[in-house]
Amino acid sequence: MSARPPVPPFTRASAIEKVRLAENGWNTRDPEKVSLAYTEDSWWRNRGEFVQGRAAIVDFLKRKWTRELDYRLIKELWAHDGSRIGVRFAYEYHDDSGQWYRAYGNENWEFDENGLMHHRHASINEHPIKPEERKFFWDRSGPRPDDHPGLSDLGF
Repeated sequence: MSARPPVPPFTRASAIEKVRLAENGWNTRDPEKVSLAYTEDSWWRNRGEFVQGRAAIVDFLKRKWTRELDYRLIKELWAHDGSRIGVRFAYEYHDDSGQWYRAYGNENWEFDENGLMHHRHASINEHPIKPEERKFFWDRSGPRPDDHPGLSDLGF
């Protein structure tokens, strides 16, 4: 198995890098690519859904991004210690009727020695927003630009 740097134990700098790499991966909306950041037997709690293994992660993400259109995500480091990282995040998307939403949440991550995530616990709340309330603007085919405000910059 190849390493997926940065690997634990995390420093503040390497934890920030890991968070940004995760954000960039999720913003591709490519379930197969995203799943490669997780161990083969990775275990997730996402809201009230429990997912285990890469194949289940791919299925989950396909369902997610079929419903959550024009998805854009920002993650920010909250805490880190050894092989664990705590993250807060927000994302925006619209459904097939055109209604926009913003979701906020926290994730607790734990990594193996190769830098693959083997546990992900996510708590998420969302609410409808008006199109003019959107804050996440960048080309939907790429990562958030370095000069785009982060969560703290946006007051989230």
